[in-house]
Amino acid sequence: VTKWKTPGNFRSFLDQQMVGPSTEDLTESDFPVQSFKPKVQMPFKRIPGQNSRKVEEERRRRLYLSFDIAELLASKGIDSNQLMPRHYDPDNIPTIEETKDSVFPIYLPLKVFDNDECDCRTPEEWLSLGREPGSSDRKPVPGKALLPTDDVLGHEDPKSQELIYKWIDVGVLDYDKETELYLVHKTDKRGLVRDEEGRPILNGGITREG
Repeated sequence: VTKWKTPGNFRSFLDQQMVGPSTEDLTESDFPVQSFKPKVQMPFKRIPGQNSRKVEEERRRRLYLSFDIAELLASKGIDSNQLMPRHYDPDNIPTIEETKDSVFPIYLPLKVFDNDECDCRTPEEWLSLGREPGSSDRKPVPGKALLPTDDVLGHEDPKSQELIYKWIDVGVLDYDKETELYLVHKTDKRGLVRDEEGRPILNGGITREG
């Protein structure tokens, strides 16, 4: 009788065992699963004839993921690139035809119209979605942010006429109560939130070294 020995390339044998299609989600992501979970105001005990809480959560999750804020604004005739106020240039005033009967440039920031009375979650609740059960680390929360495509010029002069603003996928890292601003980080081509060394950004970017 001999003892069975595991071959050194045993992992390659397992990779070759493809039985058929799988429902397992193999997509790599830096966002927790619960961060995409919508908030549903429903009782936990299902009433006969009504959908269960889990079914309603899944339906709303798929519905919300199908929305695109850029397309929704465009359907109302709103150009997202014009939402950010720019420096006033008296030498290049657009014509009435170009500005649709308005010769005055946009000068009011979006913050003037900001209202959080109808938000379903507080900023602290949004950030708490990044915590997975049993883990002390807080991962980013997925979101969309109106940011310049040029990061360098965007930091130097956010109101430059040369900048182009677009709705970009980001990971929400932190929130400042005093300024009421969120700290976000753009996702890479794979949809991951990583630092310059390719490591996942956790706990708002604060490391053990500070």
